[in-house]
Amino acid sequence: MRHTRLALATLAIAALAGCANMDDRQRGTAGGAAIGAVTGAVISSATGGRAGTGALIGGAVGAVAGNVWSRHMEEKRQAMEQATQGTGVEVTRTADNQLKLDVPSDISFATNSATLEPRLRPVLDAFANGLNSNPSPTVVRVIGHTDNTGTDAINDPLSLRRAESVRNYLADRGVRADRVEVGGRGSREPLVSNDTAENRSKNRRVEIFLREPQQGSGG
Repeated sequence: MRHTRLALATLAIAALAGCANMDDRQRGTAGGAAIGAVTGAVISSATGGRAGTGALIGGAVGAVAGNVWSRHMEEKRQAMEQATQGTGVEVTRTADNQLKLDVPSDISFATNSATLEPRLRPVLDAFANGLNSNPSPTVVRVIGHTDNTGTDAINDPLSLRRAESVRNYLADRGVRADRVEVGGRGSREPLVSNDTAENRSKNRRVEIFLREPQQGSGG
């Protein structure tokens, strides 16, 4: 039995290592299958069952679970990359499988303002269209940030108003307001040091996260 578990673990490690040459969908499936196989084998062995059978069942379940990102989120990521091309918006996948849009200050908000810049509106239009066209429930979280100019008493509510402006814009385009969570971080989470005007501009930003309902909300 020990040799069986060791062999399964070796196969899982090999499968995960092979993920480096796969796309997101393939990595999700292979990684989930590998982890599921080992888990299934260990549980089956511990409860007196056959490790090989447990590995097959665990691998199948793990493949489905690991593929959740690719089935629902990868298409959104690719669509948003196309929609934001040339805008400066960075579209990434977070470690906990959230889709993240980093919106820089030059297309989001002017200094000391919570009014949307015109160049951000097409990005939000595309985002809203993607949400409205997909029947699967997803949750949006918008986080506003400022640079360190001014006090927390000014920056904290300003960053929240910026997030609320994004939520209101999405709501005007048919996205239910209860799907959109908002928060303001003020100047507490800078990307870079606030030592130059250019860096302060980078820290004035909005981050938009999209996740499946069962996922956490870290970030």
